[in-house]
Amino acid sequence: VQLQASGGGLVQAGGSLRLSCAASGRTFSTYAMGWFRQAPGKEREFVTIVSGSGSTTYYADSVKGRFTISRGAAKNTVYLQMDSLKPEDTAVYYCAAIIRGLSRLPSDYDYWGQGTLVTVSS
Repeated sequence: VQLQASGGGLVQAGGSLRLSCAASGRTFSTYAMGWFRQAPGKEREFVTIVSGSGSTTYYADSVKGRFTISRGAAKNTVYLQMDSLKPEDTAVYYCAAIIRGLSRLPSDYDYWGQGTLVTVSS
């Protein structure tokens, strides 16, 4: 499985961005997919995860109600809709795939994309 994240950029506080993560590999549709982020000088942190079927999602408290994760119809793309962005959302965002479970721990994930930078100005 190879993951390619895109959609990052510069946005003002209160604005929106949509990140995409395109996956290659025929077994991708059975994997849960997560988004993580890492701000300068900080550890990588969990943002959200969606199950392989798309029916189950979990969010970090810091983004709940503002961010929405979803899978494309063909299950090979995952989206992260980010609304009401805040300066503290500034980070490199990574998508990742996990073969088993719905973990929030980066170390449990099996595949990672290259990251896309999101900058929110105040």
